[in-house]
Amino acid sequence: MNPKALKTLEYNKIIDKLTEFAGSALAKEMCRNLQPSTDLYEIQALQKETSDALSRIYQKGAVSFRGVRDIRGSIKRLEIGAIIGINELLSICSLLDVCSKVKAYSRNDRDPDFEDSLEAMFQALQPLTPVSSEIRRCIASEEELNDDASPALFKIRRSMRQINDKVHAQLQTMVNGSARTYLQDAVVTMRNGRYCIPVKAEHRGQIPGMIHDQSSTGSTLFVEPMAVIKLNNDLRELELKEEKEIEMILATLSARCGEETEALRDDLDLLTKLDFIFARAQLSRSMNGTQPDFNEEGRILIKKGRHPLLDKKKVVPIDIQLGKDFELLIITGPNTGGKTVSLKTVGLFTLMGQAGLHIPAFDHSELSVFHEVFADIGDEQSIEQSLSTFSAHMTNTVSILKEADDRSLVLFDELGAGTDPTEGAALAIAILSNLHRRGSRVMATTHYSELKVFALSTPGVENGCCEFDVETLRPTYRLLIGVPGKSNAFAISQKLGLSQDIIEEAKTHLTKQDEDFEDLLADLEQKRVTIEQERDQINSYKEEIRELKQRLESKQEKLDLSRDKILREANEQARNILQEAKDYADTTIRNFQKYGKAAGVSAKDMEKERGKLREKMSTVDKKLSAKNAAPKKSHKQLTAKDLHIGDSIKVLSLNLKGTVSTLPDAKGNLFVQMGILRSQVNIRDLEKLDDTVITGGNFSKTGSGKIKMSKSASVSTEINLLGKTVDEAIMELDKYLDDAYIAHLPSVRIVHGKGTGALRKGVHNYLRRQKHVKSYRLGEFGEGDAGVTIVEFK
Repeated sequence: MNPKALKTLEYNKIIDKLTEFAGSALAKEMCRNLQPSTDLYEIQALQKETSDALSRIYQKGAVSFRGVRDIRGSIKRLEIGAIIGINELLSICSLLDVCSKVKAYSRNDRDPDFEDSLEAMFQALQPLTPVSSEIRRCIASEEELNDDASPALFKIRRSMRQINDKVHAQLQTMVNGSARTYLQDAVVTMRNGRYCIPVKAEHRGQIPGMIHDQSSTGSTLFVEPMAVIKLNNDLRELELKEEKEIEMILATLSARCGEETEALRDDLDLLTKLDFIFARAQLSRSMNGTQPDFNEEGRILIKKGRHPLLDKKKVVPIDIQLGKDFELLIITGPNTGGKTVSLKTVGLFTLMGQAGLHIPAFDHSELSVFHEVFADIGDEQSIEQSLSTFSAHMTNTVSILKEADDRSLVLFDELGAGTDPTEGAALAIAILSNLHRRGSRVMATTHYSELKVFALSTPGVENGCCEFDVETLRPTYRLLIGVPGKSNAFAISQKLGLSQDIIEEAKTHLTKQDEDFEDLLADLEQKRVTIEQERDQINSYKEEIRELKQRLESKQEKLDLSRDKILREANEQARNILQEAKDYADTTIRNFQKYGKAAGVSAKDMEKERGKLREKMSTVDKKLSAKNAAPKKSHKQLTAKDLHIGDSIKVLSLNLKGTVSTLPDAKGNLFVQMGILRSQVNIRDLEKLDDTVITGGNFSKTGSGKIKMSKSASVSTEINLLGKTVDEAIMELDKYLDDAYIAHLPSVRIVHGKGTGALRKGVHNYLRRQKHVKSYRLGEFGEGDAGVTIVEFK
């Protein structure tokens, strides 16, 4: 990209903002060197990195890269076996600490299968925890090593402290004792690394020792007393040993780091790149940016774009399109109406997008990859432009015409201004026509009406304008595509108080063609406003309809849930009542069987038990009647002649189907077989079912030889027990197997699912105890596998 366009479109200010978000000096350098790319795949990769980093920031917050220091010089010295200093080792430790934190940031609370464009970089980081821990253990600060950096250093420093204590003790004894009168001050000081006391010059002979220094006036001598010379010598020897031991420790640490130079270089490169990427993401978040879609067809579609250098609370979003239905856009309108901002927005968005930066616009805005962006945008927009200004703009235009091609975006601000309007308009039309023939994408702002006509009459060229409210004399800063800007000079002058007579006289100087053109523009503007108002009203109606639809759907959903709940509760209650009746009937039958076998049991006792059963059935019948909201169907009252042994009937009080076992007696009582239950009921409690009866050749024509088709037609060959407990499943399975056996089904399929196997085990334990079950097995491939059991009857 040419540097002039970058400067004109204020790309450098975006780079300055980006640099502020980088945490390390190397990443800041990368930000400052960021240039727009012309490779589509590289641009898409950069955009993907920015989007992935932004997604991580929104999910987990920002990550800090402060502490990443430039250790490239230290790495080079380590590679040749040099010993590096404490500061360099601390810089390496700081880098590794950041590496560890960033590595933890990447894996904390994340899906282990998650992967984006940054995951490989995060995974390649090597925190080298043993190295950083060793450096931190040995080095206390930028100026000192820890005492326990090595056993030898610990021993040396302990000895130094002991000797220091002895020296101080002896000197303090002298200072506070008889030598006090010979001293200038009662203090202990150091000269040339040795402990001394300040002695008055006239008393030099009173304190034997070595003179190391004297005051500027010569009145004070700094004397090392003879009593501490030996101790000071020992202390100096220990200091030399300490320096040698420190050098050995630094050599050891340097050797340890030297073994990891490749990993350190990789960590530095990866952290710098990640810092750079997350700086781009932070910039995107600060301006509510989104990733644009890129193409190579010269197509631009910006949705609600906001210039990133303007106050986002005040800037008016604009919609701009170029390159799809037209390749050249001419924008007209009053000064300060936003024309220049529109040009800069398109140019700056293009540069930012091609540099891998997000743009402050709605999702799925489109930008094209341009090899060059040219911009001739001047800050001087006064009508009193001088010839030199025109010459400067024309010089820029000439340089643009030398290089522009079909992969160029060209932006002109006030093209042709600064000279005679007629000649300026003619030049502007010629320049735009030339660029249009080359296939360049062009946006130009102008005040010339001739360019409006040029746009209306030339294919591939479109008018646009920045809307202006004549009533308030203020621009709205909205960019309208397809509408040429109307000259508002007369209307504005009238609003500002210019005499109507002068305005009318001015109108007489306009040609008929100019008046017709202005009237056409005014008519177009009025129609546009009307259409926009109607569109807003239609959108309002659509929103209201959508809300009504949502409320109706929500209401219907609640009704469906309520209905299902009521039906579920009713079925549950009915099942409980029937189960209660069945359990009581089973108990009574067992009692009858027990009474029949027991000696000395009277018929009165048996009749009492039968009476209890009848009362229980009557109670159950009442409960069922109360729970059943639907009216019962009327049925024909049966007589003894209507029934035959083997007929299919329904016991109304129990709501169960069965077959006639005996004919009615004089009171109308008869026995009915209902599955495994054989009970005496009255003929008034029965309803005859219409069944098709088939007699086989091997059966007699009595009731015992009839096959009931209604039972086999109503009983399914499969029962589904999924979602039930073992007790619920066995209770339902018991009734189902009785019905299937009576219906002469050869085999049935029980669906119990795989799950934990508890339901399958309970079903198999039950089947093992059934005498009418010939065999059972798990399903094979295609039958449901271990999720079903196939049962065969005897």
